[in-house]
Amino acid sequence: MAKKGENIYKRRDGRWEGRYRKGRNKQGKLVYGYVYGQKYSEVKVELERIKSHYRFQMQHADFFQGTVEEWLVYWLDHLIIRQIKKSTYASYQTKMHNHILPYLGKKKLSKLSKKDILEVLFLLSDKGLSTTSIHNTLTIFKSAINKAYTEKAILDNPFDGVVFPPIKKKEIGVLSVEQQRKLEKAALQNTECSPVIIALYTGLRIGEISGLTWSDIDLENKIIHVVRTIQRVSVTGKSAKTEVIFDLPKSKNSVRKIPIAQNLLTYLTEKKKLSVGNYVVNNKNSFAEPRLINYHFKQTVEQAKIPSIHFHALRHTFATRCIENGIDIATLSRLLGHQSIKLTLDTYAGSLWETREQAMSIVDATLNLNG
Repeated sequence: MAKKGENIYKRRDGRWEGRYRKGRNKQGKLVYGYVYGQKYSEVKVELERIKSHYRFQMQHADFFQGTVEEWLVYWLDHLIIRQIKKSTYASYQTKMHNHILPYLGKKKLSKLSKKDILEVLFLLSDKGLSTTSIHNTLTIFKSAINKAYTEKAILDNPFDGVVFPPIKKKEIGVLSVEQQRKLEKAALQNTECSPVIIALYTGLRIGEISGLTWSDIDLENKIIHVVRTIQRVSVTGKSAKTEVIFDLPKSKNSVRKIPIAQNLLTYLTEKKKLSVGNYVVNNKNSFAEPRLINYHFKQTVEQAKIPSIHFHALRHTFATRCIENGIDIATLSRLLGHQSIKLTLDTYAGSLWETREQAMSIVDATLNLNG
């Protein structure tokens, strides 16, 4: 028997069935949809949700009717393009093109469900993507869908209740003092200014070093101004798969000033006298892009006869040496251009442990157990 005015019935098999109007077919005949559940309350809630969805559609005849791909293009090229850097735009576009559109691109945005999101999550995992890549891809996709929800382009947010896989933190590659000395010795044989020396004694990222010009370095006042970065990014829809772009550094905190200590000042002063172009790391009187810097870096590592490492390990090595020598975390965060002190703490928690042990030993030495 149906509850009055609700179109919910108890079936012979013990389940509850709810009926709702979906619309009319081409002949004008009413078409019904059905909801089933073990409990009356479950069916009632789901039925009301579906009815609200159809009421929303009728009230918003102009709401987004396109596909997921069409919404992502609109989101990228119209809603956020002026709010993000070129490199960020390229990264978003590439991740959506490679990992979302092949699975969900042709699906109607209004039909996108939590089940679809979870299926993509598992597909990307089966594809062999790392948890970090999956997390980053789905976070971007979630931002696009959240915007669709806040703009009332969709009624329900399919990301509600979706839990991303936890990111497994990788061990940070850091050179020992002995390895650092070997690498420095090999790098100092370079007659031109070495990106290795700059990274080890400033903590600059590879793109920031690539974009560094002599006009950014104030030798008189001993200051390096970090104001740009050079990156090679993936592009879609063009004959070339990648392109080099000039952009602002990673975040607003990455636009920063770095003091130049005396030994580095001497080194930079000598190299500037020998320079033939405006870029500090020079390649044929122009900039050396990150890919080229990485290529020469691998040669320097081989020459130094130390284990293979990524260039970014030089930045971590700089930070670790700072911590080992008692530099406070707030100062280090500013030098690295991190968005927050929390990021610095999270990144170098392992390195900070020895410093914390030393601090406890110093305090402990004041304890007089004999009264």
